[in-house]
Amino acid sequence: MKVIICGAGQVGFGIARQLAEEGNSVTVIDQSQELIQRIDDMLDVKAMVGHGSHPDVLDRAGAHDADMLIAVTFSDEVNMVAAQIGHSLFAVPLKVARVRAQSYLDPIWRDLFSRDHMPIDVIISPELEVGKTVLHRLANPGAFETMNFADKRVKVVGVHLNEDCPVVNTPLRQLTELFPDLNAVVVGISRENHMFVPKRTDQMLVGDNIYFVAKSDHVRRTLGIFGHEESQAQRVIIIGGGHIGLYVAQELEKLPSVKVKIIENDKARAEIVADQSSRTVVLHGDGLDQDLLREAGVQETQTVVTLTNHDETNILACVIAKREGAERSLCLINDREYGSLMKTLNIDAFIDPRATTVSTILQHVRRGRIKNLHSIEQGQAEVIEAEALETSPLVGKPLQEVHLPNGIMIGAIVRGDDVIKPVGSSKIETGDRVVLMAQREMVKKVEQLFRVSLEYF
Repeated sequence: MKVIICGAGQVGFGIARQLAEEGNSVTVIDQSQELIQRIDDMLDVKAMVGHGSHPDVLDRAGAHDADMLIAVTFSDEVNMVAAQIGHSLFAVPLKVARVRAQSYLDPIWRDLFSRDHMPIDVIISPELEVGKTVLHRLANPGAFETMNFADKRVKVVGVHLNEDCPVVNTPLRQLTELFPDLNAVVVGISRENHMFVPKRTDQMLVGDNIYFVAKSDHVRRTLGIFGHEESQAQRVIIIGGGHIGLYVAQELEKLPSVKVKIIENDKARAEIVADQSSRTVVLHGDGLDQDLLREAGVQETQTVVTLTNHDETNILACVIAKREGAERSLCLINDREYGSLMKTLNIDAFIDPRATTVSTILQHVRRGRIKNLHSIEQGQAEVIEAEALETSPLVGKPLQEVHLPNGIMIGAIVRGDDVIKPVGSSKIETGDRVVLMAQREMVKKVEQLFRVSLEYF
């Protein structure tokens, strides 16, 4: 696949690295000589200094025969114009653009991005995606990661195993024997920063981060089995009243039992948030101010969520809030290097918006009938939801006869409204949705298993 990426920031770098490692032909365009030099030094891609929406630049980048154009510069307008030119002048089949300003995305202007006006095939809104991720984490407080699949009928959950976990040192095959009616499957283990798909004989150890696939109404029980019975937060403090903080607060206001407070440092913005909220209490001040945190009732708060534009402020605010008595903390960080500090600083979970955006883009890059995916552990593996076609070698055979290669594990089969826990005798039928985990090097194999064409045979 030939891909042009406009924008060499964190998201552009991340998607370029992943696509290049998979053998795709990638060209990255950015106006910053420094960012392009970094790309050129670190990745096996073509890197160009230039304006991503200029026709001559896109022409030199090879837009005339590109399969995909991904515009993720810091300017919404540049991204939109790049997609428009990619369509109008070069007939690029698939255009993806990051759009941050919510005004463009208001439902009343839904026709703006139609094929007759500004033909963008996939619009990515980082603020909206991150806001949804925050809400998912709040709904499952014992998890450090929660992902929805198959129209929310299936969840994939990441959880850290502590010493009080009752099933550590237990072979995975025994979990089915211990909990035969539990519709959940452990599909991935991250141990000492190494992600792998486990075998049935593997054990889970203290300190592991494990990922399980479960029917949505079995998640709470599964978390309890892994030693996490934290209750959903009824009192939440949000530090940072930007677009994400306001969106999260407005969604939480729909839950009558949840009380929300926002701390916003900018007075004008605090007034806007107050005007656009109904039950949320808005406090003007510094989220690092211990007196203000106490005034907000941090000592009685279940979860503090830090959503400012500054990683250092978010991290320090979490540390102070936990010290002042908050039960849990959730931190937004843009610099992936800070991720390794979270456990040391006693921060319960963090959100990397770059990873969220990259996952959304990869969903449209993958070949075959891929319906949804999420990249985890800095791209070491992917959770994939795919539709099984009649031509798939998975269809019609008991799973025990399919002999999936190491590095791929099926966690759920969705057939209509039913979520089926896969066992050796299970058969996948045409039209089923399959949720699975694949290590990075096995993603191409998954694409082949769900490819539309007969060329696989």
